[in-house]
Amino acid sequence: MAMTLVHTRYQLLRTVRIPIALIGSAFFPAASMIFFVVPAAGDDPAGAAYATASMVVFAAIISNLFGHGVGVAEDRAQPWDPYTRTLPVGLLPTFAGRILTGLVMMLLSMVPVVVIAAVFTEASVTVGGFLTALAVLVVATVPFMLMGLSIGYLLSTKAALAVVQIVFFPLAFAGGLLSAPDAAPGFVKAIAPYVPSRGAVELMWAAVGDFEVRPLPVVTLVVWTVAMGALAVFAYRRDEGRRYR
Repeated sequence: MAMTLVHTRYQLLRTVRIPIALIGSAFFPAASMIFFVVPAAGDDPAGAAYATASMVVFAAIISNLFGHGVGVAEDRAQPWDPYTRTLPVGLLPTFAGRILTGLVMMLLSMVPVVVIAAVFTEASVTVGGFLTALAVLVVATVPFMLMGLSIGYLLSTKAALAVVQIVFFPLAFAGGLLSAPDAAPGFVKAIAPYVPSRGAVELMWAAVGDFEVRPLPVVTLVVWTVAMGALAVFAYRRDEGRRYR
C-alpha cells in the first residue's frame, strides 16, 4: 500500500505540473454542456440531470483514455520509466498508482460539467443520488482506465494519441451519451448494449433519476472490464519483455 501511494504521489505531481492536460480532458464535456445541453434541456430537471450524467461519463472516458493512454506512452519514452521497473515493487503498485491518479484527475475533470449543470440548468439530485453517482462513476469507468493503460503500454506516443482520438468519440456516440436515454438513432440503439460506455451511462442515469437499467449493458460492461484488464496486464508484460530480453 505504501508503494502504491508513493507511485500515486509521483504521478499526481507530474500531472499537476502540466495543467493543460486537465483542461483538455474537461473541455469537450464542458463545451457540450454549454452549447447543447443548456439550450436543449436546461429547463427540464429530469432531462438536464440525465444529460449531465452523460457528460460526466464523457469526461471520464476522455480523462482516462488521454491520461493513461497518452500519458503512459510518454512515460515509456523517458529514461525514468525503465529504471522504476528495475525496482523490487512489482506490477501491482505501478498499476494501482496510475489508476488512483487517473481517478483523481477524472473527478477533477468533471467539476466544470457539474458546475455548469448547477448554475445554468434545472438539474437536481439528492445528496444520496449524488454520492451514489460518484460511487457508480468510479466503478463503471474502470474499463476505460484499463483501456487507456493497454493503449499506453502497446503503442508509441504518436500512435497512442492517434488511437485515443479515434476511439473516444465513437465510444461516446455508440453508447448514446450524446442523446437522451430513449432518443438515440435506431442503429445506435442496436449497437449500444455492446459497448462499455452504455453500461456506464445507464448506471449513472439510474443513480440520478428513475431510469431502469437493462441487464445486457451491465454484463457487457463487466466483460469489457475483464477483457481490458487482461489486455493491460499483457501489454505491460509485453513491453517489459521487450525492454529486458
